[in-house]
Amino acid sequence: MSLIASDHFRIVVGLGKSGMSLVRFLASRGIAFAVADTRAQPPELETLRRDYPQVEVRCGELDVDFLCRADELYVSPGLALATPALQHAAARGVRLSGDIELFARNAKAPIVAISGSNAKSTVTTLVGEMAARAGKRVAVGGNLGTPALDLLDDDIELYVLELSSFQLETTDQLNAEVATVLNISEDHMDRYSGLPAYHLAKHRIFRGARQVVVNRQDALTRPLLTEDRPCWTFGLNAPDFKSFGLREVDGEKYLAYEFQVLMPVRELKVRGSHNHSNALAALALGHAVGLPFEAMLESLRQFAGLAHRCQWVRELRGVNFYDDSKATNVGAALAAIEGLGADIEGKLVLIAGGDGKGADFAALREPVARHCRAVVLLGRDAERLAQALGDNVPQVRVKTLEEAVQRCAELAQVGDAVLLSPACASLDMFKNFEERGRLFAQAAGGLT
Repeated sequence: MSLIASDHFRIVVGLGKSGMSLVRFLASRGIAFAVADTRAQPPELETLRRDYPQVEVRCGELDVDFLCRADELYVSPGLALATPALQHAAARGVRLSGDIELFARNAKAPIVAISGSNAKSTVTTLVGEMAARAGKRVAVGGNLGTPALDLLDDDIELYVLELSSFQLETTDQLNAEVATVLNISEDHMDRYSGLPAYHLAKHRIFRGARQVVVNRQDALTRPLLTEDRPCWTFGLNAPDFKSFGLREVDGEKYLAYEFQVLMPVRELKVRGSHNHSNALAALALGHAVGLPFEAMLESLRQFAGLAHRCQWVRELRGVNFYDDSKATNVGAALAAIEGLGADIEGKLVLIAGGDGKGADFAALREPVARHCRAVVLLGRDAERLAQALGDNVPQVRVKTLEEAVQRCAELAQVGDAVLLSPACASLDMFKNFEERGRLFAQAAGGLT
């Protein structure tokens, strides 16, 4: 027998950024709800008690009987659905949902939905800027910046959302106008049973989508759903029908659509083939929702890249320093190593290491051997990285990021680039990847 209440009572599970957006949404619509969090002092507890003192909140171990008072739980992306209390509640008839599902039920404008192991923030930002330049009233957020529910507005003409696998786990029907998974590589293997489970979570983004965009060089990005829908592709090879890619004319590379060249890649401010791929993905998504090429191409010319994503920091004695601290997994580091490594005259001196989240580093071995002069390793999983990379490239161990930057400056030669692309999360040594990037830039800026 179900023990759930019959009067549409909800519980928000997790009081972080997205949890607080749920509180605001439910309160604004007069929906009865309570809040629970596994932490004794969740980040938004003070805000909740100040702004919504009437809302019941329980902190600490989740109480199954309390959860079963609700007919729906809105679960934070940071809390695994495998958490026993959530599973027990689900077994007793309580629906597990999330903020993106609630957003999808209430959004009145088309949604561009973007996921992937890497580059989703860059592509999301680019599509948002393209839409704005085209004169659209656009709202950008989700896993990036503003929580999705805070974007809801009847005046918006287009939503552009970055979505993580954790957000998609609790999303049943997104019904996006166009959806994409940019790429798939191992990430969050400390939360998933393996790559297939992670892949399935990502592909929930395609549920109900009217159009799809596929990376034709990554078979794992193709939707598992079989119904006939318009499909656009992107890739770094020459494009064909309904596709975006690179074409070479008189020795110069161009972004291209089908058989038409659009603009030379040298006009992009961001470097590396991975950024060419990001530009093509954004063009495909924008084209799918009817954005004009003129506005999209001008946005690409103006885009200087996002902070901590292969961001140029400085040049010193013929060596350029790049902050790619956002590369918190192997796939992201691979993209930067291969993209930047093929785009400079010299070699890379790579800084890597941190919390590997259970990932397999083996895929880094060959690209590092090909593109790197040396690797400077630090953090919790430095030893695992060292073993995976082998002896094909000199390795240096350091204790601090400042020491890593100093050693890189000593090892690099004219034409080289020093690249912070850790392939690991930052939380073993830093507050977040942003702090890691800032300290790298600070250390590089202090070199004389």
